[in-house]
Amino acid sequence: MSPELRDWLALDALPGLGPARLAPLLRRWREGDDLPWPQGWLAALPANLAQPLRLWLDHPARSPLAPAIDAALEWERADARHHLLHPGHPAWPDLLTQLPDPPTVLWAKGDLEVLNRPAMAVVGTRRPTREGQDNAVRFARDLVAKGFCIASGMALGIDGAAQRAALQAGGATIGVLGCGVDVIYPPRHASLYRELLAGQGLLLSEHPPTTRAHPRFFPRRNRLITGLSQGVLVVEAAEKSGSLVSARLALEQDREVFAIPGSIHNPQSTGCLRLIRQGEAALVRHVDDILDDLAAWQVPASGVLPTAHTESSQFSPSSPRIAANPPSPVVASAASDSPLLAALSDAPTPVDLLVELTGQSVADIQLGLLELELDGWAAQITGGWVRRGG
Repeated sequence: MSPELRDWLALDALPGLGPARLAPLLRRWREGDDLPWPQGWLAALPANLAQPLRLWLDHPARSPLAPAIDAALEWERADARHHLLHPGHPAWPDLLTQLPDPPTVLWAKGDLEVLNRPAMAVVGTRRPTREGQDNAVRFARDLVAKGFCIASGMALGIDGAAQRAALQAGGATIGVLGCGVDVIYPPRHASLYRELLAGQGLLLSEHPPTTRAHPRFFPRRNRLITGLSQGVLVVEAAEKSGSLVSARLALEQDREVFAIPGSIHNPQSTGCLRLIRQGEAALVRHVDDILDDLAAWQVPASGVLPTAHTESSQFSPSSPRIAANPPSPVVASAASDSPLLAALSDAPTPVDLLVELTGQSVADIQLGLLELELDGWAAQITGGWVRRGG
């Protein structure tokens, strides 16, 4: 017996059970391990999480989880374009199962058929040059002509230019949001929001509808943009850019990374040039360069790519340091209690030493470091990991 929609919503609503803590259970469930629902899950969860889940299973009306579950189901029933996706749902993107911390539930608004197309993430600066914007438009149009949909974050600049170009070319696009799917953010993209829903577009979010945008949501949103995609195209990115975090995530997820070279005199090209120089991104001049590197994913005439089966990639000790935002006060108390954070200092500490210091597995260390990096508490430099902020 597998969890149904209401069960996934209950798991998603459990306080303290985030994607990283749920990931081991999802892996066991997907691999056919002996994890029957609900008894196997209850036995595998720590007592502080199993108890509220058991209360909901036995007495749903008395459970504090019930209002959130009922609200989600009511939202889905309210509109034919509203969908609640979960592992096992027919439209669930298989590529997300490869992530070390896949989402439990995705709120979706729009055309689910878009998920049947191979996706290419297009990311870049919010302040593009005219050349950068023109490149985003040209590549987006050429990619949709080859059967791809464009995945991005609906941000100003490169993201929005690529997504609008895809729609205007008669193609499809996926907007992954750092807010609820019923929230228009940024407000200046209200027209793009409407165009997307009127055309071949789909909005996705881990957050319930009406959730307001928050800076902390965007780095985690980026892992979904790259995770949904066969590759990531960085159009323009400065030296310290969120697009470089997306490139780093893509590499860790075993996705292809592509970058458009720009002038050495253009500050918005320095990130792309660094990715190319360090061998982390393939230099591309036109869409055929991308297709050549995606030979294993070659788009057939149907426009649907075969599903890749790859293991979750490991953190690369040689990856460059990518700047993160300062830690948010909201997460300060939780991060300060982390034994992994306590093991970090100003001196670079390699992963194998962190395993020895904390007693955690390599997989848990890697997930923990990613969480700390996305929250701005840790960074990777030559020789290992260091503590930031605090």
